[in-house]
Amino acid sequence: GPGVLTRTLLNSGARVVALESDQAFLPDLQSLEKSLGGQLKVVYGDFFRLDPLVTGPVKPPTVCSEKLFESVGVAAVPWRADVPVKIFGIIPQKKERNMLWRLIFALYECSSIYRYGRMELNMFISEKEYKILTAKPGEKRIYQALTVLWQVGCEIQLLHMEPWASFLTNLKSGGLAIPKSTALPNDHLCLVRLTPRKDLFTGSMKNTNSATFVFLVKQCLAKPSSRIIDKLNSWSLYDACKLLRELEIPEDAETVSLYPEDYMRLFDALQNSNVFTESWFHDEVLQSVRNIN
Repeated sequence: GPGVLTRTLLNSGARVVALESDQAFLPDLQSLEKSLGGQLKVVYGDFFRLDPLVTGPVKPPTVCSEKLFESVGVAAVPWRADVPVKIFGIIPQKKERNMLWRLIFALYECSSIYRYGRMELNMFISEKEYKILTAKPGEKRIYQALTVLWQVGCEIQLLHMEPWASFLTNLKSGGLAIPKSTALPNDHLCLVRLTPRKDLFTGSMKNTNSATFVFLVKQCLAKPSSRIIDKLNSWSLYDACKLLRELEIPEDAETVSLYPEDYMRLFDALQNSNVFTESWFHDEVLQSVRNIN
């Protein structure tokens, strides 16, 4: 793009690492890099092609986070430490939903950028997807598994809304494609801050069992009008009614009516049972992981 975010960050005094995926823009950026005395570092790479799920060496603009962070002097910090890096960008519209899934899955298993700590994302996403990430229980059309997972994993803050008209939207010129939406308003790009929660891994949730939580939420919200009791019974849970009473969740509650914290409490309770040790459940989780990746 025109570099508005980069210029704003540089003018604020921040140390900036710019990932540029178009070689045509590299010479001007590298010239600017030389004039700023170390405040700017330019890397030929694409953040949205970070850590591909392939084996062997990769070619730029594909980037490995390990090599990237090593080259810019970023070391891993404990999860509960302060945010080590703030990332700014615009998620490509054609990859938006896939990228949101890839990022949230990386967060829960502490892989890719999240191996280095609670990376703060400041991303322009479509208004439609912002509405989905911040949806409330009961909103059947937009309260989804992605909603619950992002709300459990991150603090979500809207920083700015910018009309699509401010961006180049002519595809022939390489601009952004405005995604069509009939169910939700989609007149803006939204700059959203996604900050991982410090206490995400302080209870039953661990990066080693988080795939099970992702699978649980996906299964429950695959059909929003389904009842939570029916889901529990399908997993052959012993005395599901008793469990729901203990959690103060109505037996006839639909999965779309549960709050994100309800899903966490349900996960905690199931972790203390033997449900998630059954081999069939483990196999389903692995298949779910493969599909997400």
